[in-house]
Amino acid sequence: MVLAVRVRLILFFIFAILFIAGLAGSALAHAQSQPQAEPPAPHVLVIKVDGIINDVKTRYIERAITLALEDQAELIVMELDTPGGLLSSTRSIVELLLESPAPMAVYVSPKGARAGSAGTFLTAAGHFAVMAPGTNIGAATPVSATGEELDETLASKIENDAAALIRSIAQERGRNEDALERTVREAASFTATEALELDIVDFIAEDLEDLLAQLDRRSVQVSGEDQKRVLATRDLDIRRLDKNVLENFLEFISDPNVSFILLTIGGLGIVVELFNPGLIAPGVVGAICLMLAFLALGNLPVNWAGAAFIILAVLLAVLETQVSGFGILGAGSIVSVLVGGLLLFNQFGDVSPTLPEVSVSRWLLAGTAGVLAAGLIFVGWEIYTSRRRGREPSHPSLVGQEATVTRELAPRGVVRLENETWTADSRDGNVIPAGESVTVVAVDGLILTVARPPNTNNQP
Repeated sequence: MVLAVRVRLILFFIFAILFIAGLAGSALAHAQSQPQAEPPAPHVLVIKVDGIINDVKTRYIERAITLALEDQAELIVMELDTPGGLLSSTRSIVELLLESPAPMAVYVSPKGARAGSAGTFLTAAGHFAVMAPGTNIGAATPVSATGEELDETLASKIENDAAALIRSIAQERGRNEDALERTVREAASFTATEALELDIVDFIAEDLEDLLAQLDRRSVQVSGEDQKRVLATRDLDIRRLDKNVLENFLEFISDPNVSFILLTIGGLGIVVELFNPGLIAPGVVGAICLMLAFLALGNLPVNWAGAAFIILAVLLAVLETQVSGFGILGAGSIVSVLVGGLLLFNQFGDVSPTLPEVSVSRWLLAGTAGVLAAGLIFVGWEIYTSRRRGREPSHPSLVGQEATVTRELAPRGVVRLENETWTADSRDGNVIPAGESVTVVAVDGLILTVARPPNTNNQP
């Protein structure tokens, strides 16, 4: 009863918080939609795009373009440093850049940054393509996840499609088609100086101020306008647009290692709840972690066979603690988690030419397998020592206490004792339905032996 009241209170507070957050968001959106009393001052909007290109980056860039139009920004500068990303997200961002009604300068910076793979497409799609000294642009050598040689990869339909895309971008922006196509077909990579000489980028800028100085008085044709616009970027205010809380959170959980941990914990929580119904906490935590894991995997090139192996590993680990598997189930669990972690982001067949290597850290995999093995050894030892003691109660204080059957004993089931859920056996082997009261007569490790109270033994 007390537990049910607590659950209702928690749900009430959750819905109350969500309701208040919804009202606040609505009020904020309404306030932002109101016309400003004074026109915004001319400025440059700067956004930073780094890491793997995914759907989070797409929404971030789309939000920046919308804000630039609302605030009448003179120019958007995208500071880019990426090893590559998803081809679908790359295509979406390319569409945003080519159709952008606000001038966009893609600036590969700071020094030492790169516009690898997907970054090459984004740089070429900007109205202005600029690089800092010491940066590079192009693709890493594409090989398939199965180790196939380059010739096999070059024949893939995905690569041909990507080559056609980058040629069309080059034609639209007036850049060197052959050199850009080489970044896809031959995995060519160029320094900033080489990219300038090959007409891949427009110029090299030391820093943001130098970029704005060189763009001043240049003309640009933006989507939706018949005439070219002449930029006035010298001495403009610089405003930076950072990712919001939601975008930062999605970026964090979209890390391959974080998503692997969420998937593992989520699967463990759900399986523990299934084997011990009524615990509530493992089920709630597991469901939340699984939902977050699926949300994160939507931004990553997931191999669902790897996810299945991870869930199987969790199931085998829990089964090892419930049945006498003699260590076979535990060994299978460790092997499954290692295979699942290796396969989780491993792509078979055609490989995307815009995607960098994405994988779970080998150290994290080894640590997870080690913790899992240690846990199973500990539980197995406890069960072994408990069985050696025979039927002597390991928890004398529990013997004689009353419990309630929560899952029918036929003859094994589940009982609740002092707000804890226990696996229990009926002493005489008779079926005891859920809801009946029973008395603990013996404790063997993690398993109770129970019987009906004396006054109910003769009931049907």
